[in-house]
Amino acid sequence: MSQLNFINNQWVASTSGLTIEVIDPATAEVYDSLQRSHTADVDAAVQSAQNSFAQGWGALSAQARSRLLMKLSQAIDQHQVELAAIEQRDCGKPSKQATADALALVRYFEFYAGCCDKLHGDTLPYLPGYSAFTWREPHGVTGHIIPWNYPLQIFGRSVAASLAAGNTCVIKPSEDACLSILRVAQLSVEVGFPAGTLNIITGYGHEVGSALAQHPGIDHLSFTGSPRVGTLIQQLAAERHCPVTLELGGKSPQIVFADADQEAAVPFIINAIVQNAGQTCSAGSRLLVEKSIYPEFLAKLAAVFSQLQAGPPNLDLALGPLIRASQITRVQQFMDEARHLPIVAQGSIHPKADARGFYQAPILYGDVPVNHRLAQEEVFGPILSAMPFESEEHAIQLANSTHFGLVAGIWTENGARQWRVAKKMRCGQVFINNYGAGGGIELPFGGVKSSGYGREKGFEALLGFTTLKTVAVKHN
Repeated sequence: MSQLNFINNQWVASTSGLTIEVIDPATAEVYDSLQRSHTADVDAAVQSAQNSFAQGWGALSAQARSRLLMKLSQAIDQHQVELAAIEQRDCGKPSKQATADALALVRYFEFYAGCCDKLHGDTLPYLPGYSAFTWREPHGVTGHIIPWNYPLQIFGRSVAASLAAGNTCVIKPSEDACLSILRVAQLSVEVGFPAGTLNIITGYGHEVGSALAQHPGIDHLSFTGSPRVGTLIQQLAAERHCPVTLELGGKSPQIVFADADQEAAVPFIINAIVQNAGQTCSAGSRLLVEKSIYPEFLAKLAAVFSQLQAGPPNLDLALGPLIRASQITRVQQFMDEARHLPIVAQGSIHPKADARGFYQAPILYGDVPVNHRLAQEEVFGPILSAMPFESEEHAIQLANSTHFGLVAGIWTENGARQWRVAKKMRCGQVFINNYGAGGGIELPFGGVKSSGYGREKGFEALLGFTTLKTVAVKHN
C-alpha cells in the first residue's frame, strides 16, 4: 500500500494517480511507495494551512500552542524506537545515529514548546506625547523543503520553530527519505493538533518543490539543500517577494595547531566526516594541520581511520550506506579526479554488506591542493581532505578559501589564538576543541556566503519565522 499525503489531518492520494518507489539504500530493494504529487495537491495543502492559520492553530493562544507542542514532544519520545527504526531503513543510518535523530526531534519540540510565550516585543523611546512599541507576529503559512540526510532533525528544527511562532506549515520532504515525517504527522493528530496545522506533500523537487516555492499562499520558505537548488528557490520566491531561510551546505575546515590535544581531537575529526556516511552539511571535510605535526597527526588519524567499516545499519558500524546509487556515482567522480593524490588511509566495507547496497568506504587523502575540487566542493560522502599549513595566518587563509561558510573547528590550547582565529572565520558556527557540541539544538545554526543565510536552531530561529510590526500611539 502506498503512503499517502497528509492534508487537513487526513490521508489523501495525489491527484496525479502516480507514485514513487521507496528504496532501501542498504539493499537497493523497493519496499514501499509515495505519492507523486503535483500542483493541485500543493494548492489543497496551502488552502488547508491558510484555513488553520485563520481559525485553527493561528487562533490559539501562545500557551495553548506550547502545550500541544509539548504533547507532541512526549508522543515522539514514546515512539522514539519506532521512529528510529523507520529512519534507519529509509536513510540507511546505523542504529545509534537513527536513535540520536529521534531523540533530537523530541528535544526540538520540547525546546520550542517552551519558547511559544517568550516572543516579546520592545517598547521604544520616542517623541513626547507618543508611545511606541513592536510586536512579533507570525508570517502565516510557511513552506518547508526538507532534504533526505536528516529528515527527523531538519523537520524538527524548522517546523517546530515555525509552529511555536504561530505559523501553519506545508512540508515537502525528500522523495528519498520521508517515511518518519509522515509518521510524526499521525502523532500530531493523536495529540490534538487542529486540522491543517501540518500538511505534508510528497513528490519530486522539480514538481512539488517548485510549486511550493512559487505558490502565492506561502508567506515564508525554509529550504535545506544544495546551492544550485537554493538559487532556484530564491528566484521563484523573489518573484513575489517571499522571504526565505536557506541552509546550503558547506566545506567545513578542522584546524589543528601544534599545541592541540591530539588524542582528544582524533575521535571528533573522524566522527565529523563519517557521521551519516559523510552526508552532513556541517561535515568537517577539510583537515588543516600545522606543518610541524602534520606527519605525526595524520599517522594517528590513519591508525583509526583504516579500521572504519561501512556496513548494514543494524550492525551499528561507523557508517551505513549512502542514500542512493547516484550519490555513489557522485563520490566516485571525486575519487577519480583525486587518483593522483596520496591516500593516507582507507576504511573498508563489511563482508555482510549486501553487494547491491550503496556502500562507500571512508578515505583520507593527504596533501590536497587548496584549489583542487576535493578541497573546494561538497562531496557529501565519507571523504576527508588533509593539507598542511605554515602559520596561523596561512591556516586562516586556507580555512576561508572556499565559497562556503557554514562551520569551522579549531584545535588549540592557546586561549588567545582560540578567540583570534574564531573571530576571523567566515562562517556561521565555530567550535573550539570540540565539533558539533552534541547537536546543539539551542545553538543558532546557518551559514554565510554560498552556505546560505538566515538561522535555524535556538531562539534565533523564532525571529526568522516572525515579522516585526512597529506601533506608534499619539496620546490625546
